[in-house]
Amino acid sequence: MLDHLIKGATVVDGTGAPAFVADVGIRGGRIAVVAEPGKVAEEARSTEDASGLVLAPGFVDPHTHYDAQLFWDPYATPSLNHGVTTVAGGNCGFTLAPLNPDQPGDADYTRRMMSRVEGMSLVALEEGAPWTWNSFGDYLGALDGRIAVNAGFMVGHCALRRYVMGADAVGGQPTPEQLDRMVALLKDAMDAGAWGLSTTQSSSHSDGDGEPVASRHAKPAEMIALSKAVGEHEGTQIEAIVAGCLDQFSDDEIELFVDMTAAAGRPLNWNVLTIDAAVPERVPRQLEASERARKSGGRIVALTMPILTPMNMSLGTFCALNLIPGWGDILGLPVDERIAKLRDPEVRGEMLRRADSKEAGVFRRLANFGRYVIGDTYSEANEGLSGRVVRDIAAERGQEPFECLVEICANDGLRTVLWPMPTDNDPDSWALRAETWNHEDVMLGGSDAGAHLDRMCGAPYTTRFIGDCLRGRKLMGLEQAVKMLTDDPAQLFGLRERGRIQEGWHADLVLFDPETIDAGKATLVHDLPGDSPRLDSKAIGINAVWVNGVEAMRGDVVSGAVPGKVLRSGADTRTVSTK
Repeated sequence: MLDHLIKGATVVDGTGAPAFVADVGIRGGRIAVVAEPGKVAEEARSTEDASGLVLAPGFVDPHTHYDAQLFWDPYATPSLNHGVTTVAGGNCGFTLAPLNPDQPGDADYTRRMMSRVEGMSLVALEEGAPWTWNSFGDYLGALDGRIAVNAGFMVGHCALRRYVMGADAVGGQPTPEQLDRMVALLKDAMDAGAWGLSTTQSSSHSDGDGEPVASRHAKPAEMIALSKAVGEHEGTQIEAIVAGCLDQFSDDEIELFVDMTAAAGRPLNWNVLTIDAAVPERVPRQLEASERARKSGGRIVALTMPILTPMNMSLGTFCALNLIPGWGDILGLPVDERIAKLRDPEVRGEMLRRADSKEAGVFRRLANFGRYVIGDTYSEANEGLSGRVVRDIAAERGQEPFECLVEICANDGLRTVLWPMPTDNDPDSWALRAETWNHEDVMLGGSDAGAHLDRMCGAPYTTRFIGDCLRGRKLMGLEQAVKMLTDDPAQLFGLRERGRIQEGWHADLVLFDPETIDAGKATLVHDLPGDSPRLDSKAIGINAVWVNGVEAMRGDVVSGAVPGKVLRSGADTRTVSTK
């Protein structure tokens, strides 16, 4: 007997093939039958009429930071709401494990680092996760049987360094013996199910003490040694970030990436490829790494987002503005000193110069302060400004836009929420995106879901993209759009029998209304441990989501079931060789 029968759905199976109408039956967590309407003879415990609705494989998000959130939110909201059934975590070199039992302070260091570098609530990290593990296998075991989505995790280079080198991981170099221990620790993690290695050398990544995170101190020889270890295990990958990911790679960065993927014989993915017609040289330069990798026996895949993710900013809390060269020192001052500096015309002039310089890279897009929209305000002096554009307010006041913005924020003690309008929302940029998405070494993703919680909400990229393909710009057909969100990432990670609607495969499914599928506006909610805030977005037009054949979401409401599986390398992933 079937557990559930979905009747008359328009099936988009994830392969890119034309959609077709079918009845789809689920049994024992698998897709038991895909047949013409009315042809399924087997009885089912429950049925539903899906006429006019689209049934697709569950979406696979290749870049998340749900490592901690899954402990207090096993549903990985809002990703599950938006049809995501599998998430890849442990990215950017940052993981919660392994933790050295002989260094009890490492857990606190890790929490403070994650709070700073990934914008996670420190209170939520302290109160919401058990922190009972030491090995990476212990960490995975702590999630077994208690999550509603499927989740796989890389092991972070920073954690490996900290475990072996202690405080010397920041600033120091490993001895040959320490490097051997790091390699052995990585192998132990992969034996336990880690998907591979993640690492960062990005200048934007600092720990809770404001120092460059541990992996930023690694030399190429260390990176290559760890990469070789990845290649010795089945079903593994590399995920890596360098400073050039934000704008354009240097020759040394390309060489490092190429050497790493070639040494491992495994794909290396990085994020995020920013596509902007105003910087036409960026995409060819970034994809040059992929071309060189193929010639060297490796593969490099760029992740890129198919939507423009709104990000809120503030002069009062750590955000992307802090990453503009020269801004971090000023925005890190106590509030009163910060306001005084920001009100100094010479200081503002130098800040604007640095923000518009080549060294600012992709952050140059943040320098047009006239295009900022005022969000929430907190003082009587700012009453009526919410929703207004800074350039209009500045014109009324006879001020320069940045000066005007500073005064508004100062009135609120720098608590004012700021929304920069995107500079790359033009037809030429969208045309360039559509062209780039079709490149064999470009994949959709990079949501950062689970991180930067009160600054951005990238999780809804799946529903927003499909809605745009069906009723908006229509840059992709539905079948290709679904393939890009399902089979493409599943194939990159070597997921076994996931990413397609096919008899015998795991029943990870999403049922949606093509007339309405979309994502609601990002709104701030206080539902994290310690009443900490995060941005959330309601799913629109998602009827139901099944994970391993069990209904996990219906009408934007979680079912309470936790049918997800911790996906382990080798057992749940096959090797995707580059050679």
